[in-house]
Amino acid sequence: MSPKIQELEAVARHYCELVESLQEGNTQWLQEVASLLPRLHAAVAALNLPQPDNAHHAVADLDARFELYTHLRQLLGERDCYWMEFDVAGDGQTMSGSLADDLTDIYCELKQGLRMLDAQPLRAVEGWHKGFHLHWGQHLLDAERHLFELSARNQLVF
Repeated sequence: MSPKIQELEAVARHYCELVESLQEGNTQWLQEVASLLPRLHAAVAALNLPQPDNAHHAVADLDARFELYTHLRQLLGERDCYWMEFDVAGDGQTMSGSLADDLTDIYCELKQGLRMLDAQPLRAVEGWHKGFHLHWGQHLLDAERHLFELSARNQLVF
């Protein structure tokens, strides 16, 4: 495996292990996620693969995904929701962005690749790359932006 793929694997493993170990009472976890996401972004970008086609078939366990989302949303509390650029403010509508949703989708895509990495490394990397460009990359950007805003307001530590 190339050093770039090894770096992506290491960051993906670190991210998944961090998410899997989250518990109430850990006041630093959001800070750890905020410092890890730019590394993940850089690792995917460093692959420098051609733009993928529109075919991306991520298979998700919807029950496990919902369970993780619910857990993250509970841990994040008021830090979860954020305004998206198309949200209309001022009329009492709820915010449409969710950090829990972003972190969950990133986790599910990375975990799927890690599961197939040993048996099918090229397919796993291709899946990460396609998924990044067609789905979880937007979640990564949204999460990075929201975490930056939380950091600027000193709200990363609970």
